Amino acid sequence: MSGEDEEIRGSGETAGDGIRGTAPGTAPVPLSVLDLVTVGAGSTASAAVRTAVDIARTAERRGFHRYWVAEHHSMPGVASSSPAVLLAHLAAHTTRIRLGSGGVMLPNHAPLVIAEQFGTLEAMAPGRVDLGLGRAPGTDGATAAALRRTERLHEGADEFPQQLAELTRFLDDSFPDGHPYAKIHAVPGPVQATSPGGVQDRHRPPLWLLGSSGFSARLAGSLGLPFAFAHHFSAANTLPALDLYRASFRPSEVLSEPYALIGVAALAAESEQEARRQVMTGALSMVRLRTGRPGLVPSPEEAEAYRFNELERGFVDSWLGNVVHGTPDAVRQGLDDLAKRTGADELMITANAHGGAARLRSYELIADAYGLPA
Repeated sequence: MSGEDEEIRGSGETAGDGIRGTAPGTAPVPLSVLDLVTVGAGSTASAAVRTAVDIARTAERRGFHRYWVAEHHSMPGVASSSPAVLLAHLAAHTTRIRLGSGGVMLPNHAPLVIAEQFGTLEAMAPGRVDLGLGRAPGTDGATAAALRRTERLHEGADEFPQQLAELTRFLDDSFPDGHPYAKIHAVPGPVQATSPGGVQDRHRPPLWLLGSSGFSARLAGSLGLPFAFAHHFSAANTLPALDLYRASFRPSEVLSEPYALIGVAALAAESEQEARRQVMTGALSMVRLRTGRPGLVPSPEEAEAYRFNELERGFVDSWLGNVVHGTPDAVRQGLDDLAKRTGADELMITANAHGGAARLRSYELIADAYGLPA
């Protein structure tokens, strides 16, 4: 194991600190929320952010474990391009629920910048911030080049382990003597605890690795870090990736045993027909994204009127096969089955629909189905 691996593994977290949750009500595992802060046709980004606050506060009230936002770029229907900014806003409107990134796409950023952003978030919401990291760009190649100011788009993925090690050292203020960055400190951060008169808490956000294939699964396992898998858009790889994570896992100061959550697309409504009507808006949005026509999330009426061609229909049928949707009882059963089939330690639910009201209602209905406190 390299010295960089040691730096990442020895991050100062105690086992389970800020990671493991408790299954609420009759849920088989802890339940959490992944929010893309979607913008529907006829609505605005401001409205999407207000909905995000409503969902985060509802999730907190009903006993969900954490609420994450994901970094995406150049997508008109997704208003989560700046996770740290959104999380700061959400921290001001919540008091207990864990808040985090699912994730920050590390190759798009200088590690020092992310350490400072999340150190600031930790100061705003002590002990309830997660730092989930991905190595994908979260966008198309041209946008990634604009973000990174380089055309060497493979560079970020290839260098991800090194970027991760650098970020960890900034978070822990642990560069060795003689390192070019030894006298550079991420602030807010641990350096304030060791400065004269310093009383800063050395706690910092736990790191998560995100993935949709085997690369991050193996890396997270080898480093003893928690792992989040994107089942909601890479379902065929879920079981192989989780198996690889568990097989690769080495106990660390962070975790004594593996901990994996999976992102799940799920939407509940009062009737099966209404649930189908709502998720079709997400289906049409995905068709347009995959065919190079990203836009605002279409309304249910627009989705109902759209005529899918044969190729599009095949994609929609496949995509909907991995979206748990229907009545609250049907969604509960689907989530229970998924937790049992995958052995996931936590389910992170993302609701695909046009309007904020439908998404908010879905989380309430799922909470009701599991007997979560009102």
